[in-house]
Amino acid sequence: MSALEAMRDRRSWSKVTDLAPTSVELEAFVAAAGRVADHKSLRPWRIIEIRGSDRDILARALNKADGKKGYSSKPRRAPLILAVVADLSSKKIPAWEQEAVASGVAHMLSLALDEAGFGVFWRTDDKTRSKALAKAHGLEKGEVLLGWLYVGGKPQRSRPVRRKTVDAAKHISRLPGGKKGRKAHDARL
Repeated sequence: MSALEAMRDRRSWSKVTDLAPTSVELEAFVAAAGRVADHKSLRPWRIIEIRGSDRDILARALNKADGKKGYSSKPRRAPLILAVVADLSSKKIPAWEQEAVASGVAHMLSLALDEAGFGVFWRTDDKTRSKALAKAHGLEKGEVLLGWLYVGGKPQRSRPVRRKTVDAAKHISRLPGGKKGRKAHDARL
């Protein structure tokens, strides 16, 4: 599968099976995803691998962040959860750019996992940046939690899922004041 095909065919898998990549397989996927564009090569991100009973720590922290007792059921929806953390401690590069790198790693990682046959869905929460979740994830000063990639096997489907295509022309424009817009430029080519 080409990179273009992987991007075009990407979808979120809100229901996954108990199949998950091993820690060794995960390292290969993270190494590839870490090649995302990164100003000054800071690598301002890390991934926290959450499996098995460790999901209970997240389940409790999610409820605590919501002011509830007990355990949230959300972490039991996938056998592997990957917490995406951005390290914003560098003063050389703006924080938004460091978050963009961490988000890029998460997206590249989701594409690599999808191509390898795993279903992935990105989750965030209203309380993603709460103290309870920061503590549960062991975040250091300057680190922020961006969300989680829930990973599992792709369930069999009885019929193919039809995805809406993106009308790219609606999302591409020229710089204001440029030569008569994009269509005039394309006509010259």
